[in-house]
Amino acid sequence: MEKRSILHMLDPMPNNSPFDVNMAMDAGFDVLMPYSNVKLDSVYGLTQDAIFSRGPAGVKRTAIFIGGRDLGLAVDMLNASKQAMVPPFEVSVFADPSGAFTTAAALVASVEKQLREKHGKELQDCTALVFGGTGPVGIATGIISSLAGAKTALVDHLSIATAEDVAKAYNRRFACHLTSACAGSETEKAQLIADADIIFCTAKAGIQVLSAAVLKTAVKLKVAGDVNAVPPLGIEGIKRSDSGAPLIHAVNTQGAVGVGALAVGNVKYRLQNEMLKLMLETDKPLYLDFREAFNKAREIA
Repeated sequence: MEKRSILHMLDPMPNNSPFDVNMAMDAGFDVLMPYSNVKLDSVYGLTQDAIFSRGPAGVKRTAIFIGGRDLGLAVDMLNASKQAMVPPFEVSVFADPSGAFTTAAALVASVEKQLREKHGKELQDCTALVFGGTGPVGIATGIISSLAGAKTALVDHLSIATAEDVAKAYNRRFACHLTSACAGSETEKAQLIADADIIFCTAKAGIQVLSAAVLKTAVKLKVAGDVNAVPPLGIEGIKRSDSGAPLIHAVNTQGAVGVGALAVGNVKYRLQNEMLKLMLETDKPLYLDFREAFNKAREIA
């Protein structure tokens, strides 16, 4: 009799994400085992408890999911789990803290598609801004965009120092080339977006980041993507379902288009589902983070 599939869900936060639990169940795992308040130094032992209890055949039906909110910690936990493996006792591990890796991968891939189709450009040809750039999704978006070749800045609405600290920390960790900016006022936003080819909006739900008046200064803008699905949307004029629709408030000659939250969300949902399924279907252990997520998101988009 084939063993049931088990997903061990390690989370450093007080609660595991219901979103991730639902996604894992829908991906086909038979048993979900959530762990909260998990410390980094506990991951090695938890991993070995998981791999040695099922035999070589059972580990193929076993996987580990890492959540939380801290991107760096999630990658550290993934690496600690990987180091605990003892072949042939190896299981797949997928890190997606706050869904940030899959959401960011879906956002960048969706924008990249429109950039190619509408403008014949690649990410490495462009300058990109990430508003809400110091939150989990914003940081992940910036990392992916930068590693894909775009000149990318993380924008904080309160503090340039915060943006600088975050950019430096993740540049060291992932060898990307993020820069930083602060834009708290309409004037500062207008000045900042004047030279942007791409805008990623990853700010908190229900907050309008870029108004119609500000967008009129985006004379070089080609594509804007917004992950906010709660009114008011992050970028005025982008509808939730937009996938390459003209950005009506961007008065320029570039033919700027928008990508809305539902369009990004559709790619994100399919992406997370497929990443989880990969761990069920593989014969060899997989170690998945934002890099693999972006590769898969490109295929889906």
